[in-house]
Amino acid sequence: MPVHLLFDLVAYGAAILLARYVVKSPSKRYPKALAFQYYSYLASGFIIGAFLFGTLNTYLSLHEVVLGKSVMGALFGGIVAVEWFKHRYHIKGSTGAYFVPSLALGIAIGRIGCFMAGLEDYTYGIPTSWATGYDFGDGVLRHPVQLYESGFMALFFIYSLVLYFHNRVKFEKKIFYFFIIYYASQRFMLEYLKPYHKIFLGLNIFQFLALGMVAYGLFYLAKIKGK
Repeated sequence: MPVHLLFDLVAYGAAILLARYVVKSPSKRYPKALAFQYYSYLASGFIIGAFLFGTLNTYLSLHEVVLGKSVMGALFGGIVAVEWFKHRYHIKGSTGAYFVPSLALGIAIGRIGCFMAGLEDYTYGIPTSWATGYDFGDGVLRHPVQLYESGFMALFFIYSLVLYFHNRVKFEKKIFYFFIIYYASQRFMLEYLKPYHKIFLGLNIFQFLALGMVAYGLFYLAKIKGK
């Protein structure tokens, strides 16, 4: 079994177990009759976003059509799909709070798989002389940006659990937007350490997605604060 797939399965399993036995949602913010539609929208947005932006990035960077997938693209697509769902069915408030710890843990574990997959995964960083530089097998020391992101997400995972157990109201209302802002911000910075194609103003496609996600999170946090 490819190492990346193995870590993906571990990440999915850990996320599911966490959601099942630790972070449990006491209620849903949408009618039960709409549950199937909600998850259909969410899954469709995740899948389309992941492969659309992942493949577009590899095409722009490698100048060839290579199927790629992206966590950033998946989150962006999921947000767009769920917000459309909420608009269509007139649902207010955050519906993603109880996904956050699982997402953070899953990304933290999954990025280790990206690191272990090496050069073929095309998630490594640019060459560096930093002490953290890692040789992926071609004699060049590169930023192990996968591990940087894994560490960032592990820290947020811990924060999300602390908030879940100590301030449930704040967790339900704000944790999803905190997560989006935090994830997008660290990705925006880490993208400077990657060899991806710059499309405008020295920024790559994921940095533009990150800016949009930060704006989204800040907008909804401001709406909550104003209530």
